[in-house]
Amino acid sequence: MSDQPKISNSFLTFMKEAPQHSKAWMDVVKGLDSASALDSKTEELAYIAVLAATRLESGLSFHVKHAKKLGATREEIISSVLIGLPAVGNIVIQALPIALDAFDD
Repeated sequence: MSDQPKISNSFLTFMKEAPQHSKAWMDVVKGLDSASALDSKTEELAYIAVLAATRLESGLSFHVKHAKKLGATREEIISSVLIGLPAVGNIVIQALPIALDAFDD
C-alpha cells in the first residue's frame, strides 16, 4: 500500500518524450494553481470531479492520492466523483472504482 501518488504511464511518456512541452504544461499548471482562490484540498476534489465528468481516468489515481494527503475523506472522494451526475449522467460512476481503489491503496 502506498499513499504516494502514482503518475500514469501516459504522463510519464509525455514528460520523457516531450520534455519542453511537459515543462511548458507544468508551468501553466503551477500558474493556474497559484491563481486559484480555492484551498488545496477543495481544488483537488474539484479536479477529481472534472476528471470523472470528462472520463480522464488516467489521472484519477494520482489526484485521489494527493487529495487524501491533503485530508480528503473517502466520502469526499465519492461525492467529488458523483457530483457530476446531474450534468453529465452516470458516466461518472465509471470513475468510482478507480478513485476508491486509489484511496484504499
